[in-house]
Amino acid sequence: MNRRRSLSIAASLMLLAAAALVASGDDASQAQPDKDGFYSLFNGKDLDGWKVGANAASWSVQDGQIVVHGKGPSHLFYVGPTHNHDWKDFYLKAEVMTYPHANSGIYFHTKYQESRFPDKGFECQIDCTHSDMKKTGSLYDVVDTDYPHHKDNEWFLYEIIVKGNHVVLKVNGEVACDWHQPDDFKSPKGHADRVIDHGTIALQGHDPGSECHFKSILIKPLE
Repeated sequence: MNRRRSLSIAASLMLLAAAALVASGDDASQAQPDKDGFYSLFNGKDLDGWKVGANAASWSVQDGQIVVHGKGPSHLFYVGPTHNHDWKDFYLKAEVMTYPHANSGIYFHTKYQESRFPDKGFECQIDCTHSDMKKTGSLYDVVDTDYPHHKDNEWFLYEIIVKGNHVVLKVNGEVACDWHQPDDFKSPKGHADRVIDHGTIALQGHDPGSECHFKSILIKPLE
């Protein structure tokens, strides 16, 4: 076998191997789910894949945590490649900690907005001791609770499950909200596009006195 033909065969084999690697999903640039099918939206190092508009200085990464503390309102939207940052049916798990008098939230079925509170999507309230009486576990202005189900200065698990027109919110394993959107549902006053649809995830910075930390944000598509 001559040298030119040998090099050609070697190059072909390398191309085939690379194609197989991509096809198998082992490309290092491709996000991989854990054993339960959850994808991480936060790499623990920086805000890669996230986008913030107004009051961007309110957001930082400290000790492997997303921290929001500063001027508000400010919202951090996931715009990364996982599931093309667009979910309809999903299961989200986040580890969250509030500091005293903090107000925050996790939005779903939303889209990037430069300023103000997002017009699109639902807010899953985060609030243990803030003056707002709608506490953690509220599907804000749709199904509200005055009991937070957790304590400040302690990590808690927030689970958000959306399947069809059914939304379930759990706080530390306890169901705080179990809601089916009725066929004749109309968006609540002040929330023009608060209706089951599809979209991305966003975190909320509410006001200068609020400090909230997020240690992990995992999501599993349910389509």
